[in-house]
Amino acid sequence: MRPLRGVIPILNSAFLDNGDIDLYSQQKLVEFLLESGVGGIALFGTASEGYTLSAAERDCILKMVLKVVNGSIPIVVSTGATGTRLAADQSVAAQEAGADALMIVPPYYLKPDGAGVRHYFETIAARVTIPIMIQDAPVMTGVTMPASLLAGLCKDAERIQYVKIEHPPTAPKITAFVNEVGSAGFAFGGLNGQFLIEEVRRGSIGVMPGSDLADQFQKLWLLLEQKQYEMAQSFFNICLPLLRYELQPGLGVSTMKTNLVRRGIFKSAVVRHPTLSVDKHAIQEIDALWNQIERYQPAQAAHS
Repeated sequence: MRPLRGVIPILNSAFLDNGDIDLYSQQKLVEFLLESGVGGIALFGTASEGYTLSAAERDCILKMVLKVVNGSIPIVVSTGATGTRLAADQSVAAQEAGADALMIVPPYYLKPDGAGVRHYFETIAARVTIPIMIQDAPVMTGVTMPASLLAGLCKDAERIQYVKIEHPPTAPKITAFVNEVGSAGFAFGGLNGQFLIEEVRRGSIGVMPGSDLADQFQKLWLLLEQKQYEMAQSFFNICLPLLRYELQPGLGVSTMKTNLVRRGIFKSAVVRHPTLSVDKHAIQEIDALWNQIERYQPAQAAHS
């Protein structure tokens, strides 16, 4: 598998108005991501509402994604559980189903200490043969993992190669991780790319936002790779109000889906409980924020 790098969006899950899986819209989203030129696709993370999907639904979505992508870009599958054995079994199953890499959260119900976190990830790493990305998201999991622990896991466990750092403030933690890990591991940014530019300039090699703005993130990424920082900052400033809107606790996924409907990719913005839905006023606000992005498309960003 080629190394993970660049924009790897979290695939939002498409539902019909009755809450069932909408595979037609789901495939349209995958095709949109491929057309955007992203570096990979991640499944079943927070923005996917993975916590609401049954095992059968996850299997169905993964099979469809693998068929459409057809090996053109890496597929990262999110796994993890409080039980170490269960998390390892889920990770093996995802590998056998076709995942190119795994994104794994730490145990989030019974929260172990550093030694327990190390045992958990090293146990999983010993069971799989594909790369592992640790998801460092203490706001969601309640588990704090210092940069030294993350770097140590990358150094000591061959399969652990990446960390998605969503522990605010993210930029200083990326600096600490990059300084300690050397070439043994690599950092990705999360939190919907809110600090993408700062993270890249501190050594991050990618970002994992939601799917609705994947094409805009790809334009930003190309500008950053070309070190056109001033133009990237100007374009990012236009995108930032919508990114900020999407980071509202509990409402981010619904905002992304509303924008995917606005862009003609999803038929419905339905989310599954306990995910919250935006109200009618928010729909107008989201439209206005997207229109602002649509009006501002610098030629260099659009055609890089």
